[in-house]
Amino acid sequence: MTLNNPKTPSRQRSRSEAKTPLTPSILSGMNNISLASSPTKRTSRPMGGLMKSKASTSAFETPNPFIATQSRSGSRSRPSSPVKRTVSGGVPTTEAFQRQANGGVIRKGGIESKLDVVTHDYVPPPRAEIKRSKSQPAVNRSGADTRDRFITNRETTDIGAVAASMDKLSLNPESSPGHTARLAAATGVPINRRILGYHEQPPSASSSDTTLAQQREFAKPLYAQRPGALPTSTGATTNKSRKFPTQPDRVLDAPGMVDDFYLNLLSWSCQNAVAVALEGSTYIWKADTGNVTQLGDAPEGNYVSSVDFSNDGAYLGVGIGNGDVELWDVESGQKLRTMTGHQLQVAALSWHQHILTSGCNDGSIWHHDVRMPRHKVMELLGHTGEVCGLKWRSDGELLASGGNDNVVNVWDGRLGDVGEGARGSAKWTKRNHIAAVKAIAWCPWQPSLLASGGGTNDATINVWNTTTGARLHSVRTPSQVTSIQWAPHKKEILSTHGYPTNSIMVHAYPTMERLAEIRDAHDSRVLFSCVSPAGDMVCTGAGDENLKFWRIWEVAQEVKKKKVVPVGEEVGGGRLNSTKEGILSIR
Repeated sequence: MTLNNPKTPSRQRSRSEAKTPLTPSILSGMNNISLASSPTKRTSRPMGGLMKSKASTSAFETPNPFIATQSRSGSRSRPSSPVKRTVSGGVPTTEAFQRQANGGVIRKGGIESKLDVVTHDYVPPPRAEIKRSKSQPAVNRSGADTRDRFITNRETTDIGAVAASMDKLSLNPESSPGHTARLAAATGVPINRRILGYHEQPPSASSSDTTLAQQREFAKPLYAQRPGALPTSTGATTNKSRKFPTQPDRVLDAPGMVDDFYLNLLSWSCQNAVAVALEGSTYIWKADTGNVTQLGDAPEGNYVSSVDFSNDGAYLGVGIGNGDVELWDVESGQKLRTMTGHQLQVAALSWHQHILTSGCNDGSIWHHDVRMPRHKVMELLGHTGEVCGLKWRSDGELLASGGNDNVVNVWDGRLGDVGEGARGSAKWTKRNHIAAVKAIAWCPWQPSLLASGGGTNDATINVWNTTTGARLHSVRTPSQVTSIQWAPHKKEILSTHGYPTNSIMVHAYPTMERLAEIRDAHDSRVLFSCVSPAGDMVCTGAGDENLKFWRIWEVAQEVKKKKVVPVGEEVGGGRLNSTKEGILSIR
């Protein structure tokens, strides 16, 4: 048997004529391979004979790795590889072939190159092939989440499901705090804050006009939103069972009304007549008939700084800018007397019976007895600034005053020893306000309560107990308080305000809950106010030279039933109805 042209098994590949030479390292490795063989000493035989030993079945126990051995029972033994098996039936070998196998020499064209060692490969069971596009990765995505990372399922209407899916897109919340802090510092975004904040104010427009920027900066406090302010310009109410007006019942022209915070130019008498001072003249408007009469004029070159009706409505006190106090008869329209003594303007007046009290610009308060030739019966010294608020209590026991020195004083109304040199001292002095106090009002149904309001820098309404001197309530308002009125038939407080709201506000007492705010009640700051004798109407005056009448409260039901008006007759009513429809055209 001649061995020629041995070849390497191809394993189902195309055969190549180029043979790889055996290197010394491969030869050394193959020499070290020893297969288990019989310990029987083998004898040399001629080339063509078969090798024999004591056990005739050990003919295939050779160190050649390409030849599988057979078991003694004649059955095929399991090959060393778990996936490869040899051909059934062995190939007879010679002693020379064994020597070549032991030496690791494979001859070209020999029998060893023609052996088909591997005939069957292990074939796994068939499985369904997943068709996929070339852009997908080579991993099995059959069990993966196929939802879009950026667009949630549009068919899902459950907000909770959408939120849960969005949470999966968030960053890892368990990241290091130090890393989070460094990331926030690098990006300039505060921690726990949205990156896209659409509520942020836009950057201010750059302008080269520095004058306009300065003007805006100076006017900013006037338009600042104070605590408790309403964002709308219309009347609003927090009590749905109550309707407050947003428009006045009527408007009267008041040309020449002085726009001065410290003056008091409006008064409403118990006889249903309204007195208003317009520059140097005083006018009376009667609500019952709508007639307007001019009562008198101030001395030439002066102006009227204050007006106030007596308790019975028969007389009118008029303060003049030069310090004089005039007394007028309303019915006849005649000036009864002029009481001099003050050197500066008289900005506040208040009556109690026959005593007319005046507040002067120099801080002094005088009591005038209008029956006596020497009218000055007492002087009260307790203010260092102009007295701009002055009110007697209805029983005449206490007098309250407010000044430009930010002080509220409560005086004992019992005169005691009267005379031109008599002096009085304040019973209580309150310095809680931080701006001028012009708004002063006594409660008609609880005589011990006194309300006061401060100017622009204060804008606060305080309620005092004049028996103990304690401050019971305090509420901050959006702007300066120019006047205060207590509701005669309800536990409510009305206040008027200046810049920037120019509003009328109503608060409940004692909760101090804001019931309504009528924004922009006038085109200018609302400086003066007075309540009708019936207690249903409020008249307000402002620098826009208008008088407006607002129906804030309703007259008690039992009062309305006292007078029956036939159908078709005009509704008048004096005290029962403070204003009469159809008297003046509504502007």
